[in-house]
Amino acid sequence: MANIKSQKKRNITNLKRAERNKAVRSEVKTRTKNALATIGTEENGEALRLAVKRIDKAATKGVLHPNTAARKKSRLMKRINAGS
Repeated sequence: MANIKSQKKRNITNLKRAERNKAVRSEVKTRTKNALATIGTEENGEALRLAVKRIDKAATKGVLHPNTAARKKSRLMKRINAGS
């Protein structure tokens, strides 16, 4: 444990941010899984839109690197188009 007061504060802040980032990453995974599960149904368009929206939002917030977000979207689209 740190002895410096400012570092103690940073540790607390880092834990809060890590929790928030974990929630965002988890939602990205869930939305992606839902989009893949609805392949071939009429809900697929909406599920895909929500998944892409969450990936973009995570990249904007800095939770995901922009290239990671682009790769995730690309791979998702590839799988959706292959299954349709």
